Amino acid sequence: MISGIGIDIIELSRIKKAITRNNRFIDRILTENEKGVYETYKKEQRKLEYVAGRFAAKEAFAKATGKGIGKLSFQHIEILTKENGAPMMNVQGYEGEKIYLSITHSKQYAVAQVVITK
Repeated sequence: MISGIGIDIIELSRIKKAITRNNRFIDRILTENEKGVYETYKKEQRKLEYVAGRFAAKEAFAKATGKGIGKLSFQHIEILTKENGAPMMNVQGYEGEKIYLSITHSKQYAVAQVVITK
């Protein structure tokens, strides 16, 4: 049974401005494991897509729960990659839920959709 659906879209330019303006933005959005992956990317565009995708995914999850970011922390939501390359989401306090996640990027946007089932 579906218990929540959320979607989020973010402009890459907005994320780029946030990173430039606030050197702690990356620390606020990404977990330690996510930062480890982020640091492996050489190209700035790929780093930007990565952060924007994670930001959108975490916002989409918050919308799917109906709580929003504020009641949930970006640090409680972690997105890693399965062996086949698909993203997977782990969330503190939601270990019993099945979470489906899709992230995509274009030249200007990152979009993520989350479906939660029980």
